[in-house]
Amino acid sequence: MASGKVPDHSDPLKNAYQGPENSDENSGLGGAVSGGSKAQVWFAQSAAAGRIRDRIDHSVNDPQSASDDDGKKVLASEIMQFAPMPLAHDVDDLMVEIDAFLKRGVPVESVYIDLLGESARTLGEYWSADECDFVDVTMGLWRLQEVMREVSSRFPVEHRERPYRPSALFSSVPGDQHSFGALMVEEIFARAGWDSEALIEPQRGEMLQLLAERSFDLVGLTVSNDCPSGQLANLVSAIRSVSRCGTVKIIVGGRAINTNPDLVDLVGADGTAADACSALVLAERIVVESNRVDLSQS
Repeated sequence: MASGKVPDHSDPLKNAYQGPENSDENSGLGGAVSGGSKAQVWFAQSAAAGRIRDRIDHSVNDPQSASDDDGKKVLASEIMQFAPMPLAHDVDDLMVEIDAFLKRGVPVESVYIDLLGESARTLGEYWSADECDFVDVTMGLWRLQEVMREVSSRFPVEHRERPYRPSALFSSVPGDQHSFGALMVEEIFARAGWDSEALIEPQRGEMLQLLAERSFDLVGLTVSNDCPSGQLANLVSAIRSVSRCGTVKIIVGGRAINTNPDLVDLVGADGTAADACSALVLAERIVVESNRVDLSQS
């Protein structure tokens, strides 16, 4: 059973926060917010908008990123409309939009990857371009986490029967205050039948102690902020040293890794993936398939 979910806590900054623009009651995609919202106007004027648009166009053209059924596919234009909304709309407004996608048959996994995941990436790109500050990003990610928690509660994980059920632990690197990426990847793995957990803002010692006490086939680390390669390499080495699983595989991802893929080899990780679905494909190959080979040869 998956654990380590987003805690249900109140929004400490919600009442005081205004975002980059005040929220419109009549703006957005087609639910509570239809038309051109101030958040989307701000997005269109953003210096990062062209780069974000190119990334989203590439993402939705990837067959792994959306359903083959056109009626259940999230379009690039819809992703671009939704992406900036967490900066200027509250959780209830965001859920109205998500409900509209779910009602037309968009799979939960596609909601996570194509809407919430792309929105989180967009917030990160705004931050990198100095177009929003730490509070903007933190509040936007908090809202996305609450949306994910709500969707998860409505559509609980139904574990698949599989001959071998691998285990995985996902976490942001210690010191990184944004856990959304790790939580979303954990959800995708749980829905694929993995025994998965996620740590929220862990201390290094806490993470290593858990890995020493319990066996995990896979450890996934998300790196949102710039992290010295030596520090990350030291963490990867420490995980291998203490891991109760002698064949543990370690994958890394997140904005900092996507920006500099050479870090994967530099820090001694086993691989990387651009998004949660790609991470699942990679993990099935390096963990599950390798274990099948080992079992067949024993």
